[in-house]
Amino acid sequence: MSDQAQPKRSLREIELEVEAEGREWTRRRLEERLQEEADRDGKVFPPQRAKSPASPDRMDGTKHRDRGT
Repeated sequence: MSDQAQPKRSLREIELEVEAEGREWTRRRLEERLQEEADRDGKVFPPQRAKSPASPDRMDGTKHRDRGT
């Protein structure tokens, strides 16, 4: 492989790439371990959220606006 084939990358770019790979590996490993634990308990992973209608406060949106005080 020649040096001309690919542009030279900075150490920072390489560091960011490797850190991202590490985060993804960690995320997958955590997911596997959590699934193993859920399988032992007989529960579903990820947990299913309860379906409920939004409360009127959440739909209104004015409750959290700045009141200019």
